[in-house]
Amino acid sequence: MGIDADRLAVVPLTAERAADATLTGAKAAALARARAAGLPVLPGFALVPGQGSGTALREAWEGLTEPLVVRSSSVLEDTAHASMAGRFATVLEVRGWEGFTRAVRTVLDSAPGDGSVMAVLVQPMVRSTVGGVMFGADPVAGRRDRILISAVRGGPDQLVGGSAQGVRYQVTRLGRLVRTEPPERRGHRVLGRRKLARLVQLARRAERALGGPQDVEFGFDTRDRLWLFQARPITAMAARAVRGARLLGPGPVAETFPGVLQPLEEDLWVEPMSHGLTLALDVAGTAPRRLLRGAPVVLTVGGRAAADLRLLGAVPSAHPVLDFVNPVPGARRASAAWRVGRLRSALPLLALDLMAEVDQELAELPPPGSMLSGELLAALSWGRAVLSALHAQESLAGALLDGGAGPTATGEALAVLAERRAAGDGDGDGDGELIARHPVLLALLPPAVRGTARLPEHTGWTGAPHGVGALPPREGLRLRIRWVQEMQARLVRECAARRRAAKGGGDALGELLSLRWPELTALLEEGREPPDLAERRPRPAVPELPTAFRLAADGQPVPERLGHRKSAPGGGQGAGGGRGTGTAWHGTGPRPDRAVLVVRSLDPALAPRLPGLAGLVSETGSVLSHLAVLAREHRVPTVVGVPGALERCPPGSEVTVDGTTGAVT
Repeated sequence: MGIDADRLAVVPLTAERAADATLTGAKAAALARARAAGLPVLPGFALVPGQGSGTALREAWEGLTEPLVVRSSSVLEDTAHASMAGRFATVLEVRGWEGFTRAVRTVLDSAPGDGSVMAVLVQPMVRSTVGGVMFGADPVAGRRDRILISAVRGGPDQLVGGSAQGVRYQVTRLGRLVRTEPPERRGHRVLGRRKLARLVQLARRAERALGGPQDVEFGFDTRDRLWLFQARPITAMAARAVRGARLLGPGPVAETFPGVLQPLEEDLWVEPMSHGLTLALDVAGTAPRRLLRGAPVVLTVGGRAAADLRLLGAVPSAHPVLDFVNPVPGARRASAAWRVGRLRSALPLLALDLMAEVDQELAELPPPGSMLSGELLAALSWGRAVLSALHAQESLAGALLDGGAGPTATGEALAVLAERRAAGDGDGDGDGELIARHPVLLALLPPAVRGTARLPEHTGWTGAPHGVGALPPREGLRLRIRWVQEMQARLVRECAARRRAAKGGGDALGELLSLRWPELTALLEEGREPPDLAERRPRPAVPELPTAFRLAADGQPVPERLGHRKSAPGGGQGAGGGRGTGTAWHGTGPRPDRAVLVVRSLDPALAPRLPGLAGLVSETGSVLSHLAVLAREHRVPTVVGVPGALERCPPGSEVTVDGTTGAVT
């Protein structure tokens, strides 16, 4: 089917209005701006909706040298927020008037059905001896001091289409080559140093002309001339950690707080844990006080708990040699030795006294429904203070006493539950009553104010209960921590019930959970609400935190690779998107709930399947290909260049994909 030439106006790239993206689309407008700035852009024109003439269109077509390339230039693609890479039509090797009109119709037919402007970009097609994609910054590592270039022999369409992996170069903004993957032999390089230098200069000029680092498609023709085929802003730029940011991770606190905590839960539980661990580290002399005073040992990121891995000794020191010759740690430990020596013998009795105090306070606590508001607040405040002491002693008990012998609170709870299930108690509807009779069962449940998790139906546990009194000090302290947390949760629920009754309904519990501790105190003591309380919303569920990370300037976690491995075993090149685990799916048959799509190549036709994927693994392809760009935008963990991925990850197998390290396990 032909085209109605009278409804298409011709806008040459040299025209001033060609730089208007609302008229010619983002792709043509960027090339028009780049050409006006003196960058090596081929001649051409854009076809836009409007009053035109067949004569003008034919003259514009005759003014270009065949073969031609006819591409989309939508207002939706190549923007700072979404690249829409490869989503609309491109026709290569266009010859003759009939071929040209068919190509224009093909592009127009690929327009979205939302009525947005779709222009058609027409330029000569260059026979590239070397082509590729260049990013003016590293979108995977979030580094603006690096330029990434992926190149192949021939045209760049092999890379953006995902059919070739190419050679990847990482260079500085001054043109110094940092890394080549895979390594090249001298005399067989796709890009020599002169070509690399010209590309770096092009990246810097494009950044100045277009207002930021660009995702550029380029090609060197048979006369070694460099051409800029396309430029768009880099989307899905990964965050980069703040210089000097601490190494964090869920580490030992994830098992205590496995889910997303609301603000009040943080202040009730995470803050006392952090204070208690700080006291324990100070007493043991394992960390300098300036570090302990400067930042919390435990904090939350997006509501998920994380700890300072170095302060807790979960990772080796970053400077072991300097630590060895530094006299301060030795002096600090010597000053703490006397305290620790006395504490080692006294700690069991101190723990017994603290547990007895907690047991007595909990036993004497009136039912929440009979307590006054002041009594509720006093009990919550006592809980915060005693949790700090419990966490401190629990940490010291684990470090100074023999914590590996004897029963555990979890084992005791499993044994009790198995015994009660065998007796027919707690068939799933009576968990609350069962927990009330056997509080040790709380060791099986994470703390939560809103609702209580269900106990397991069947545990398979065969041990016999020893009784809470038989627990060693550390396990007894851990159990009391859980009891105090549950007491606080019930008190907050009582406060919410009263507030809901006074207001005549509404999500009173959600409102209380959005408060910080000082705000809750003001509300219970003075009846004073924060002015924005009605606008606050519960924190949404967010993905689990990386095993190790540092915080970026915007507070987002930036995964950190621990150790010094140059490449991940069994993996490939990390293309970003974070880390995810799911079920391997080859794209055929029913899609699993959390699917990890494993493919041979990064076909842009797979783009509609990206949303909701737990991961993407490809045997071939480039981290700069269209599909990899789109995957990063959808925050899909992506790894490319994984040999034998289809055979290694058969459908139905569980796969973990790390888009930072490139590991596929």
